[in-house]
Amino acid sequence: MAATRLAGRSVLIVDDDDDVRGSIDLAFRGEGAATRTVADGTSAVLAVQQSRPDLVILDMMLPQRSGFLVLEKLREAESMPAVIMVTANQGRRHMAYAQGLGVDAYMVKPVSLHRLVETAVRLLGER
Repeated sequence: MAATRLAGRSVLIVDDDDDVRGSIDLAFRGEGAATRTVADGTSAVLAVQQSRPDLVILDMMLPQRSGFLVLEKLREAESMPAVIMVTANQGRRHMAYAQGLGVDAYMVKPVSLHRLVETAVRLLGER
């Protein structure tokens, strides 16, 4: 029986690494989520405006527009989706800045898919 803890939820996955994006996509679809993937910050902002996902999984270092700039743009929306920032940057200043912009979770790569899905289930259960 397939897991469906995220059935009825939409997730936007933003990462410029094809393998990372694909792995996260498979994990979330396996949990029943409707997913959409993009590879850059500009496309992420457009995708959020068009489809209003419940959750955005957001890499920090992106082409065209950084994850921070994407977050700043998301803050302008009426209802900001839940956001999990996933980054290779371990600096406390970056984490504090992301939290100040309203990120719901900040995870340092490499992140296990299990932990990422569990975090998403918890965050979306709180909304």
